[in-house]
Amino acid sequence: MSPALFFSKSSATVHNSNVSEWTAMKKLYEDMERRIDAEMKHGDISNEIKAQHEAFSEWSSKTTSKDHQAIVKILIDGRDKNAQDTDGFAMPTFVYVAREKRLNYHHNFKAGALNALLRVSGEISHGPIILTIDCDMCANSSQPIRDALCLFMDEERGHEYAFVQFAQYFVNLTENDLYASSFKIVHEVYFPGLDGQGGPFYTGSCCFHRRECLNGRIYSHETNKIWLERQRPKIHEESIGALEERTRSLATRSYEENTQWGIEMGVKYGCAVEDIITGFTIQCRGWKSAYLNPKRAAFLGLAPTTLSQSLVQIQRWAEGHLQFLLSKYCPLLYGFGRTKLGLQIGHIFCGSWGFSSIPTLIYVVIPSVCIVHGISVFPGVSSFWFAPFAFVIAFSNAFSFWESHFYGATFKCWWNGNRMDLYRRTTSYLFALVNTTLKLLGIADSSFVVTPKVAHEESLKRYEREIIEFGSTSPMFTVLSTVAMLNLFCLIGGAVKVMAGGGMGSLEQLSLQFFLCAALVFINLPIYHASSFRNDEGRILMNTTLLSVVIATVACFVPIF
Repeated sequence: MSPALFFSKSSATVHNSNVSEWTAMKKLYEDMERRIDAEMKHGDISNEIKAQHEAFSEWSSKTTSKDHQAIVKILIDGRDKNAQDTDGFAMPTFVYVAREKRLNYHHNFKAGALNALLRVSGEISHGPIILTIDCDMCANSSQPIRDALCLFMDEERGHEYAFVQFAQYFVNLTENDLYASSFKIVHEVYFPGLDGQGGPFYTGSCCFHRRECLNGRIYSHETNKIWLERQRPKIHEESIGALEERTRSLATRSYEENTQWGIEMGVKYGCAVEDIITGFTIQCRGWKSAYLNPKRAAFLGLAPTTLSQSLVQIQRWAEGHLQFLLSKYCPLLYGFGRTKLGLQIGHIFCGSWGFSSIPTLIYVVIPSVCIVHGISVFPGVSSFWFAPFAFVIAFSNAFSFWESHFYGATFKCWWNGNRMDLYRRTTSYLFALVNTTLKLLGIADSSFVVTPKVAHEESLKRYEREIIEFGSTSPMFTVLSTVAMLNLFCLIGGAVKVMAGGGMGSLEQLSLQFFLCAALVFINLPIYHASSFRNDEGRILMNTTLLSVVIATVACFVPIF
């Protein structure tokens, strides 16, 4: 768990059942943080502090979060009979692991961290079941452990399952889900549908794994009894110091050199969605996965609270899925004959997010620009072909609203979802496509951008009031603002031109384009408000507004031949 996130105001609601305990922990942490900062200002750690905290014995003035040695510390030894909580119950073994990082060495981001943990835990406990969970998630009850074990240990089919994926829910969503972060349809429709096609994706968090599957084992028909005998936890007689020293080498940067870690063993390297590709290759080895979505959410976390955070997160997902689609693990090629076609199609659908940005941009730009020039791109109202267009528009939106309402969404929640779908397609998906293309051409390298979840107090207040947060210079905001201004200018310019020409016939021919343009203007109302009427720090910056106005004006009045 990230301390900054765990003790942030936005995280307080997660721990409301133990407020006093959470507050006491926060005070202890802040006190420790102040003492550490005080020592760091001196550029050295005093002998007194080193005596109290053994880990500081390896600290030097050059140590940073991105450049440090491997650290393995057993904080609680489960073998010790005195290791008990305040109620007298036995405590499990608790280990702190920090893998080695060096500035000139690629550490493979989250995948590298998980593989280091796999190796170290394999020597200390060798527990047969592993839970992977992000630092911004926490368990909501003990029931998920029992549910997952029931599947793994089922006498008839338990041996088929490699991992059990739980739904991810968030406690800080606004009433109308401002940034469409709940992904309700994915939880209620998409993933349950994959359950019949070999199982859902591994999403990187809230997932229970068989250790042997992550280590590359191919599926066989061995019984659970044999599996459990093989996977019994290790019992070490050696001292804590010796065990720490022996396992520290497993977390060093050189351990994986010229090995199959990240290739055939462990979590896969080379992709921004290492979790998805790892889960897919496990399924291609014959294993199945299961999806559980209990009434009481198994795990709770924090969703992005600014538009920038949300779009960057979606960009990383879209970029990773596209890399997966274009890699040697392409679902249709690598998965052919190994997995069901439905599962392959599910991966293809996600992998194609980036490509959908191009037709979306064409759809929100070309028809609107053509209004100003009096060019019809859709059938007129009097045309026979108007009916199919009108039917598709009406039916798709009606079904989308019914589906959202069926799973508890309000009209405003559905509208926010449509807005975010448009914003994601024209920014996150577009940037994912561009970045992937540049990487394939060797012009740029892939990077892993961590989505920050700790919001400033004023920003958090605006989020709770469902006011969209812009407030920074970003190419994404320039694209969004330009598209919004373009549609506004085209709607006004087209209406003036039709009225000036007295052309009801022209209006009849351009009716669908006016409808589309007006819908885009209405959905972009928060952008106009943030550009012209807001004075808070979450507004769209003036330089972004001016640039978008210039680009939109030029696009409106450039002649179309």
